[in-house]
Amino acid sequence: MPSWTDSVRFAFQPVVNLTTGGVSALEILARPEAGDILAQARRDPELDGRLAALAIRAAARKETLLPLHVNVFAGTLADLGGLAALREAVREAGRLPWEVTVDIGPPYTHVPQHALLEAVTAVRAEGFRICADGVGDGDVPLRLLTDLAPELMKLDVSLLTRPAAVRAMRTLCEQLGALLSVEGVETESQCAAAVSAGAQLAQGDLFAPPARLPAADVYVPALSPAHSASPRSGPSVRQFVRPAALLPAMASAGQVRALLTGSPEVSGVLLVNASGVPVRSVHRSRFLLSMSARYGHALYADRPAAKLGDPPRTVGVDATAWEVLDVVADGDRDRTSDDVAVVDRYGRCVGVVRLADLVRALAESRVEEAAALNPLTRLPGSDAITGEVDRRIADGRLFALSWLDVDHFKQVNDGAGFAAGDELIRSVGRALQHAASGATRVGHIGGDDFLVLADPDTLDPLATSLLDAPWSAGGRAITLSLATVLCAPGSVTDHRQAAACLAPLKKAAKALNGASWVLGRAGLPGHEVRRGPGTAAVRPSGQAVAG
Repeated sequence: MPSWTDSVRFAFQPVVNLTTGGVSALEILARPEAGDILAQARRDPELDGRLAALAIRAAARKETLLPLHVNVFAGTLADLGGLAALREAVREAGRLPWEVTVDIGPPYTHVPQHALLEAVTAVRAEGFRICADGVGDGDVPLRLLTDLAPELMKLDVSLLTRPAAVRAMRTLCEQLGALLSVEGVETESQCAAAVSAGAQLAQGDLFAPPARLPAADVYVPALSPAHSASPRSGPSVRQFVRPAALLPAMASAGQVRALLTGSPEVSGVLLVNASGVPVRSVHRSRFLLSMSARYGHALYADRPAAKLGDPPRTVGVDATAWEVLDVVADGDRDRTSDDVAVVDRYGRCVGVVRLADLVRALAESRVEEAAALNPLTRLPGSDAITGEVDRRIADGRLFALSWLDVDHFKQVNDGAGFAAGDELIRSVGRALQHAASGATRVGHIGGDDFLVLADPDTLDPLATSLLDAPWSAGGRAITLSLATVLCAPGSVTDHRQAAACLAPLKKAAKALNGASWVLGRAGLPGHEVRRGPGTAAVRPSGQAVAG
């Protein structure tokens, strides 16, 4: 009689790193050729556990080195208290538990939560990583989601139409130290929304549909970075993590050689202990050079590969690209091309980063940043400010967007000459930079127009320093106009709407004589004249005093 396993085949779908465009893992999907074995597995934990084990064996037959994701129902974990069949399959395949992520999926209704959490603790203790799957389209309770503390959270693509919910999930991921992924991405607009939402990973037919053979080549549309950072903090190392080639600490040199020669894309191998902590790093070129030397194979093939390795270089998952460069710079110059291991809070390896990836990304960001600077003031243009506005909107933050310009600037140029006008603009730009503090961002959008993005509590000192300064050009006294719109969470949807709210405030400020400041609130009518004819001077304390 044919076995039920004869009617099940498996397909592989890449999980894509949205920053590097590389494949970070493969999800293994059961594809029954007859019947509804998945519905049976939902009711039969033993069957579901065996399906997960079969998925690992299917991946082993395809000889992929990429990390793997296997699907298990929440009820299966709670009922079995662990995944013995999966653990055995991973061992037989020569894989390590921390190379496998268990995607726990709904339904959660009627699943005993205490038993589920105990099982997750046991599976995690064995080295497996935990993913909460189907968030947003399933029935996982929010409290249980927090208690699970997954290393990865997968959102259903439908949640992208509800930005507030995505912001909440991203905040939760940041608190838990988890990565955020979006599954079911089919269009470029959905991909852009996933990046804007702060997702680090994604999967779906846009990148590559499920296929019988593991795919390493995927389509990723050109996207702007999801996050910005100060020049020194730099992008997170999470954006550059590649899958690591891992072998047990006592692996022989012959085993390492077989892995390297069979996988030309692998730049090095990390030898890890039973807990997944890197103990030695084997560099591809140096290792193969030693093995190919005279008597090299005879001397080393059956001996531990650790003898041909070096102490590993490691950084935490919360490190920045600059911190990785510091690790490389502080080490032996002969090892600048070595992979740097990225480890989780337990010290276990979750991947590697390559120096070339970091240098390329940082160099490109510097080129793009330099190209966007205004040549007169060396301040960024509008794109940098509007991009940050969108990020603060996505984060649900209260912010103030201000526009600043010189009153009657054309008369300055006509009367004092363009050189005096240019020097005035440079002086205003320097004053803006000097007044900016904390999270304040300033930009020069051309001519005498500047943008300021700030937290509301920094507005008064900034306005005082700019509007009270004795400006002049060519012997003429000069005044400035400032217009500000306060944007509360939910009051605007993007930078375009914020700019539309700012436009009438700018007009109102320009209608006032002398130094002026007009403040309004997005979504609310009217405005407040904070500085202008008949108003008091604004002091840093925020209190108005008679002037």
